[in-house]
Amino acid sequence: MKLVRYGSNGRERPGLIDGQGRLRSLQDVVADIGPAVYGPAGRRALARVDVESLPLVRGKPRLGVPFVGIGKFIGIGLNYHDHARETGAKVPTEPIVFNKWTTSLSGPFDAIEQPPHSTRLDWEVELGVVIGRTARYVGVGEALRHVAGYCTINDVSERQFQIARGSQWDKGKGCDSFGPVGPWLVTADEVADPQDLALTLSVNGRRMQDGNTRDMIFGVAQIISYLSHFMTLLPGDLIATGTPAGVGLGMDPQQFLRPGDVVELEVQGLGAQRQQVVASRMRVADDARALVEPAQAAGMGKLQS
Repeated sequence: MKLVRYGSNGRERPGLIDGQGRLRSLQDVVADIGPAVYGPAGRRALARVDVESLPLVRGKPRLGVPFVGIGKFIGIGLNYHDHARETGAKVPTEPIVFNKWTTSLSGPFDAIEQPPHSTRLDWEVELGVVIGRTARYVGVGEALRHVAGYCTINDVSERQFQIARGSQWDKGKGCDSFGPVGPWLVTADEVADPQDLALTLSVNGRRMQDGNTRDMIFGVAQIISYLSHFMTLLPGDLIATGTPAGVGLGMDPQQFLRPGDVVELEVQGLGAQRQQVVASRMRVADDARALVEPAQAAGMGKLQS
Protein backbone atom coordinates (compact mmCIF):
# COMPACT_ATOMS: atom_id res chain seq x y z
CA MET A 1 0.00 0.00 0.00
CA LYS A 2 1.24 3.47 -0.90
CA LEU A 3 0.17 6.00 1.73
CA VAL A 4 0.34 9.74 1.06
CA ARG A 5 -0.57 13.11 2.52
CA TYR A 6 -1.70 15.81 0.13
CA GLY A 7 -2.59 19.48 0.32
CA SER A 8 -0.99 22.76 1.31
CA ASN A 9 1.84 22.79 3.83
CA GLY A 10 0.46 22.28 7.33
CA ARG A 11 -3.00 21.30 6.06
CA GLU A 12 -2.28 17.94 4.46
CA ARG A 13 -4.98 15.28 4.25
CA PRO A 14 -4.57 11.47 4.25
CA GLY A 15 -4.72 9.45 1.06
CA LEU A 16 -3.38 6.47 -0.81
CA ILE A 17 -2.31 5.59 -4.33
CA ASP A 18 -4.46 2.89 -5.93
CA GLY A 19 -3.38 0.13 -8.29
CA GLN A 20 -3.79 2.43 -11.30
CA GLY A 21 -1.58 5.13 -9.77
CA ARG A 22 -4.52 7.39 -8.85
CA LEU A 23 -4.73 9.41 -5.65
CA ARG A 24 -7.69 8.51 -3.43
CA SER A 25 -8.83 10.19 -0.23
CA LEU A 26 -8.69 8.46 3.16
CA GLN A 27 -10.36 11.34 5.02
CA ASP A 28 -13.44 9.29 5.87
CA VAL A 29 -11.30 6.38 7.09
CA VAL A 30 -8.46 7.92 9.17
CA ALA A 31 -7.68 11.35 10.60
CA ASP A 32 -4.08 11.31 9.37
CA ILE A 33 -1.28 8.92 8.39
CA GLY A 34 0.15 8.47 11.88
CA PRO A 35 1.62 5.58 13.92
CA ALA A 36 -1.85 4.19 14.65
CA VAL A 37 -2.36 3.82 10.89
CA TYR A 38 1.01 2.46 9.75
CA GLY A 39 1.53 0.30 12.83
CA PRO A 40 0.65 -3.42 12.65
CA ALA A 41 -3.01 -3.08 13.70
CA GLY A 42 -3.58 -0.04 11.51
CA ARG A 43 -2.14 -1.73 8.45
CA ARG A 44 -4.39 -4.75 9.00
CA ALA A 45 -7.39 -2.44 9.23
CA LEU A 46 -6.42 -0.59 6.05
CA ALA A 47 -6.03 -3.88 4.21
CA ARG A 48 -9.75 -4.47 4.75
CA VAL A 49 -10.73 -1.16 3.12
CA ASP A 50 -12.33 -1.36 -0.34
CA VAL A 51 -9.90 0.91 -2.20
CA GLU A 52 -12.22 1.27 -5.20
CA SER A 53 -14.88 2.78 -2.95
CA LEU A 54 -12.61 5.62 -1.82
CA PRO A 55 -13.19 8.97 -3.55
CA LEU A 56 -10.69 10.01 -6.21
CA VAL A 57 -8.82 13.27 -5.61
CA ARG A 58 -9.04 15.61 -8.56
CA GLY A 59 -6.15 17.60 -9.98
CA LYS A 60 -2.55 17.36 -8.88
CA PRO A 61 -2.33 18.62 -5.29
CA ARG A 62 0.95 19.18 -3.51
CA LEU A 63 2.29 16.09 -1.74
CA GLY A 64 3.69 16.54 1.75
CA VAL A 65 5.75 14.25 3.95
CA PRO A 66 3.68 11.04 3.61
CA PHE A 67 3.28 10.35 7.32
CA VAL A 68 3.36 12.07 10.70
CA GLY A 69 4.67 11.02 14.09
CA ILE A 70 8.37 11.35 13.25
CA GLY A 71 10.00 11.66 16.65
CA LYS A 72 13.54 10.96 15.45
CA PHE A 73 15.13 11.46 12.02
CA ILE A 74 18.35 9.43 12.10
CA GLY A 75 21.05 9.34 9.43
CA ILE A 76 23.67 6.67 8.69
CA GLY A 77 26.89 7.92 7.10
CA LEU A 78 29.40 6.20 4.79
CA ASN A 79 27.23 3.11 4.31
CA TYR A 80 27.96 2.12 0.69
CA HIS A 81 31.13 0.40 -0.46
CA ASP A 82 31.31 2.44 -3.69
CA HIS A 83 30.92 5.69 -1.77
CA ALA A 84 33.74 4.68 0.57
CA ARG A 85 35.94 4.04 -2.46
CA GLU A 86 35.14 7.40 -4.06
CA THR A 87 36.04 9.26 -0.86
CA GLY A 88 39.15 7.21 -0.16
CA ALA A 89 37.78 6.40 3.29
CA LYS A 90 38.19 3.24 5.30
CA VAL A 91 35.12 1.04 5.52
CA PRO A 92 33.63 1.66 8.98
CA THR A 93 33.49 -1.20 11.46
CA GLU A 94 30.29 0.19 13.01
CA PRO A 95 27.50 2.34 11.56
CA ILE A 96 28.21 6.10 11.61
CA VAL A 97 25.17 7.77 13.20
CA PHE A 98 24.04 11.41 12.99
CA ASN A 99 20.82 13.39 13.40
CA LYS A 100 18.67 15.23 10.89
CA TRP A 101 16.38 17.54 12.83
CA THR A 102 12.66 17.09 12.27
CA THR A 103 12.43 20.75 11.21
CA SER A 104 14.37 19.74 8.09
CA LEU A 105 11.44 17.63 6.84
CA SER A 106 9.76 18.71 3.61
CA GLY A 107 7.61 17.34 0.83
CA PRO A 108 9.12 15.47 -2.12
CA PHE A 109 8.53 18.33 -4.58
CA ASP A 110 9.10 21.29 -2.25
CA ALA A 111 12.03 23.58 -2.94
CA ILE A 112 15.43 23.10 -1.32
CA GLU A 113 16.28 26.38 0.40
CA GLN A 114 19.98 27.20 0.37
CA PRO A 115 20.85 28.88 3.69
CA PRO A 116 22.15 32.45 3.34
CA HIS A 117 25.63 31.45 4.54
CA SER A 118 25.83 28.19 2.55
CA THR A 119 28.57 27.60 -0.06
CA ARG A 120 28.73 23.80 -0.50
CA LEU A 121 25.22 22.40 -0.90
CA ASP A 122 25.13 18.71 -1.83
CA TRP A 123 22.69 15.89 -2.63
CA GLU A 124 22.27 12.29 -1.44
CA VAL A 125 19.59 9.83 -2.58
CA GLU A 126 18.77 7.38 0.21
CA LEU A 127 16.44 4.57 1.22
CA GLY A 128 14.28 5.65 4.15
CA VAL A 129 13.09 3.13 6.75
CA VAL A 130 10.03 3.88 8.90
CA ILE A 131 9.66 2.15 12.26
CA GLY A 132 6.23 0.68 12.98
CA ARG A 133 6.79 -1.14 16.28
CA THR A 134 8.88 -0.16 19.31
CA ALA A 135 12.37 -1.62 18.96
CA ARG A 136 14.68 -1.98 21.95
CA TYR A 137 17.64 -4.36 22.03
CA VAL A 138 16.35 -6.35 19.06
CA GLY A 139 18.37 -8.93 17.17
CA VAL A 140 19.19 -8.72 13.47
CA GLY A 141 16.92 -11.66 12.72
CA GLU A 142 13.85 -9.94 14.14
CA ALA A 143 14.66 -6.36 13.15
CA LEU A 144 12.62 -6.18 9.94
CA ARG A 145 9.47 -7.10 11.87
CA HIS A 146 9.67 -3.62 13.35
CA VAL A 147 9.50 -1.86 9.95
CA ALA A 148 6.24 -0.17 8.93
CA GLY A 149 7.46 0.74 5.46
CA TYR A 150 9.99 2.44 3.23
CA CYS A 151 10.32 5.75 1.40
CA THR A 152 12.62 7.86 -0.77
CA ILE A 153 14.78 10.48 1.00
CA ASN A 154 17.10 13.22 -0.25
CA ASP A 155 19.65 13.71 2.53
CA VAL A 156 20.51 17.28 1.52
CA SER A 157 23.83 18.31 3.08
CA GLU A 158 25.85 21.50 3.49
CA ARG A 159 29.44 20.31 3.40
CA GLN A 160 31.13 23.38 4.85
CA PHE A 161 28.81 23.27 7.87
CA GLN A 162 29.45 19.53 8.16
CA ILE A 163 33.24 19.50 7.79
CA ALA A 164 34.80 22.90 8.34
CA ARG A 165 32.57 24.04 11.21
CA GLY A 166 34.05 21.79 13.89
CA SER A 167 33.36 18.51 12.04
CA GLN A 168 29.90 18.24 13.58
CA TRP A 169 27.80 16.44 10.99
CA ASP A 170 24.45 17.42 12.49
CA LYS A 171 25.06 21.09 11.62
CA GLY A 172 25.35 20.25 7.92
CA LYS A 173 22.41 17.87 7.78
CA GLY A 174 19.49 19.49 9.57
CA CYS A 175 18.80 22.88 8.00
CA ASP A 176 15.24 23.70 6.94
CA SER A 177 14.21 21.83 3.74
CA PHE A 178 17.20 19.42 3.98
CA GLY A 179 14.93 16.38 4.42
CA PRO A 180 12.58 15.82 1.45
CA VAL A 181 10.62 12.61 2.12
CA GLY A 182 8.19 10.71 -0.10
CA PRO A 183 6.20 10.85 -2.28
CA TRP A 184 4.77 7.77 -0.59
CA LEU A 185 5.17 5.59 2.46
CA VAL A 186 5.21 2.11 0.91
CA THR A 187 4.19 -0.49 3.47
CA ALA A 188 6.75 -3.19 4.23
CA ASP A 189 4.66 -5.98 2.71
CA GLU A 190 5.16 -4.44 -0.75
CA VAL A 191 8.99 -4.44 -0.53
CA ALA A 192 10.21 -7.99 -1.03
CA ASP A 193 13.86 -7.23 -0.27
CA PRO A 194 15.11 -3.84 0.98
CA GLN A 195 18.62 -4.96 0.03
CA ASP A 196 17.88 -5.06 -3.70
CA LEU A 197 16.54 -1.62 -4.61
CA ALA A 198 18.02 0.67 -7.28
CA LEU A 199 18.71 4.32 -6.35
CA THR A 200 19.28 7.12 -8.88
CA LEU A 201 19.75 10.89 -8.74
CA SER A 202 20.23 13.53 -11.45
CA VAL A 203 21.09 17.22 -11.30
CA ASN A 204 19.83 19.38 -14.19
CA GLY A 205 19.20 16.19 -16.17
CA ARG A 206 22.70 14.76 -15.68
CA ARG A 207 22.89 11.42 -13.88
CA MET A 208 25.04 11.73 -10.77
CA GLN A 209 24.15 8.70 -8.64
CA ASP A 210 23.27 5.19 -9.81
CA GLY A 211 23.47 2.56 -7.08
CA ASN A 212 21.72 -0.33 -5.38
CA THR A 213 21.00 -1.05 -1.72
CA ARG A 214 22.79 -4.40 -2.04
CA ASP A 215 26.03 -2.35 -1.91
CA MET A 216 25.27 -1.24 1.66
CA ILE A 217 27.99 -1.92 4.21
CA PHE A 218 25.37 -2.40 6.94
CA GLY A 219 21.99 -3.66 5.79
CA VAL A 220 18.62 -2.40 7.02
CA ALA A 221 18.22 -5.18 9.59
CA GLN A 222 21.73 -4.57 10.95
CA ILE A 223 21.08 -0.83 11.23
CA ILE A 224 17.81 -1.26 13.13
CA SER A 225 19.33 -3.80 15.51
CA TYR A 226 22.40 -1.62 16.09
CA LEU A 227 20.42 1.56 16.77
CA SER A 228 18.04 -0.24 19.12
CA HIS A 229 20.96 -0.96 21.44
CA PHE A 230 21.68 2.76 21.86
CA MET A 231 18.15 4.21 21.79
CA THR A 232 14.57 3.05 21.81
CA LEU A 233 13.15 3.25 18.31
CA LEU A 234 9.50 4.29 18.36
CA PRO A 235 6.75 4.07 15.74
CA GLY A 236 7.31 6.92 13.30
CA ASP A 237 11.07 7.15 13.74
CA LEU A 238 12.70 7.58 10.33
CA ILE A 239 16.13 6.27 9.32
CA ALA A 240 18.06 7.49 6.26
CA THR A 241 20.33 4.55 5.48
CA GLY A 242 23.18 6.13 3.51
CA THR A 243 23.95 7.07 -0.07
CA PRO A 244 25.82 5.46 -2.98
CA ALA A 245 28.69 7.05 -4.89
CA GLY A 246 28.19 10.22 -6.93
CA VAL A 247 27.77 13.05 -4.43
CA GLY A 248 29.11 16.47 -5.37
CA LEU A 249 31.81 16.41 -2.73
CA GLY A 250 33.26 13.22 -4.18
CA MET A 251 33.75 14.65 -7.68
CA ASP A 252 36.95 16.04 -9.15
CA PRO A 253 36.46 18.94 -9.35
CA GLN A 254 33.83 19.08 -6.65
CA GLN A 255 30.37 20.25 -7.68
CA PHE A 256 27.73 21.85 -5.50
CA LEU A 257 24.14 22.99 -5.90
CA ARG A 258 23.18 26.58 -6.66
CA PRO A 259 19.83 28.37 -6.87
CA GLY A 260 18.03 27.32 -10.03
CA ASP A 261 19.43 23.79 -10.09
CA VAL A 262 16.93 20.93 -10.28
CA VAL A 263 17.45 17.64 -8.42
CA GLU A 264 15.53 14.50 -9.42
CA LEU A 265 15.85 11.24 -7.51
CA GLU A 266 14.15 7.89 -7.08
CA VAL A 267 14.35 4.66 -5.12
CA GLN A 268 12.97 1.66 -6.99
CA GLY A 269 9.31 1.07 -6.17
CA LEU A 270 9.20 3.92 -3.65
CA GLY A 271 8.52 6.86 -5.95
CA ALA A 272 10.44 9.80 -7.41
CA GLN A 273 11.17 13.28 -6.09
CA ARG A 274 11.98 16.57 -7.80
CA GLN A 275 13.26 19.73 -6.12
CA GLN A 276 14.48 23.08 -7.34
CA VAL A 277 17.10 24.90 -5.33
CA VAL A 278 16.16 28.41 -4.23
CA ALA A 279 18.01 31.04 -2.21
CA SER A 280 16.69 31.43 1.32
CA ARG A 281 14.86 34.67 2.02
CA MET A 282 16.26 34.72 5.53
CA ARG A 283 18.95 37.25 6.40
CA VAL A 284 21.82 36.91 8.83
CA ALA A 285 21.67 39.46 11.63
CA ASP A 286 24.67 41.78 11.80
CA ASP A 287 25.49 40.79 15.38
CA ALA A 288 25.51 37.07 14.39
CA ARG A 289 27.47 37.38 11.16
CA ALA A 290 30.85 36.65 12.75
CA LEU A 291 29.48 33.41 14.18
CA VAL A 292 27.71 32.01 11.12
CA GLU A 293 29.87 33.41 8.33
CA PRO A 294 33.51 32.84 9.36
CA ALA A 295 36.33 33.08 6.84
CA GLN A 296 36.25 30.24 4.32
CA ALA A 297 38.00 27.30 5.94
CA ALA A 298 40.84 25.62 4.07
CA GLY A 299 41.30 21.90 3.68
CA MET A 300 37.80 20.97 2.54
CA GLY A 301 38.71 17.46 1.54
CA LYS A 302 36.45 14.60 0.68
CA LEU A 303 33.98 13.38 3.26
CA GLN A 304 32.66 10.00 4.33
CA SER A 305 28.91 10.55 4.13
